[in-house]
Amino acid sequence: MIRSIFIWITTSITIFLWLFLLAFSRLFDRDPALYRTGFLFRKLGKVLTKINPFWKLHISGEIISNPRNPYVVICNHQSLADIPLISNLPWEMKWIAKEELFKIPVIGWMMSLSGDIPVDRKNPRSGAMALIKAQRVLEQKCSVMIFPEGTRTLDGRVRQFTDGAFHLAVKAKVPILPLVIEGSHDCIPKNSWKFGKPSDIFLKVLDPVDTSSMTVKDVPALRDSIRLNIIKQIAEWRSVTVEEVNGTN
Repeated sequence: MIRSIFIWITTSITIFLWLFLLAFSRLFDRDPALYRTGFLFRKLGKVLTKINPFWKLHISGEIISNPRNPYVVICNHQSLADIPLISNLPWEMKWIAKEELFKIPVIGWMMSLSGDIPVDRKNPRSGAMALIKAQRVLEQKCSVMIFPEGTRTLDGRVRQFTDGAFHLAVKAKVPILPLVIEGSHDCIPKNSWKFGKPSDIFLKVLDPVDTSSMTVKDVPALRDSIRLNIIKQIAEWRSVTVEEVNGTN
């Protein structure tokens, strides 16, 4: 409990100071995608990971040589900790996130300053507008990050994927870059302010999937194929069967 209190105090001070850095960066950021400001915001996630002794992050997989080559990035979702953990990747991407996060003081302000994209999950029109904004970001040579499960898993299994991210990639003719995260489920237990026990967390960048020749008819197969690859990787890490990782909504 004492260690959790210390981490939250340190985290709060760091986030508060980062707000001023981000606001200053935004004043001079002339990139239409606000790439520099957004990338500075993601650096906060790396700092928060470093100061948390409970988290030991292992990153592997595909190396992205050109950060301005845009992707639709997707990942399974295990915990609130996924956001700072994934932000350790060395490139900028705008996150499509539920609009409630944008209303949180300081963190929500920084998301807005960085050009992240809010969506009201209860409003289909809001979802459509978010995808339009995401396509504009892709056209500005910046990647977009989406959790296709919609929300984090409750039992550690991978939920069904929605189609939005895959429609976006096919329409924009950009590759999908799948990520797999494992071990973050108990980093910040739901309905608790205490951090979970020390964890090894694994984050892997899978091979990009080209969508340039695909049409909307290919979306279901594309979605299911990528989801299966993510499930297979988690099953391999856990030394269990694919069926034990394959969840339902």
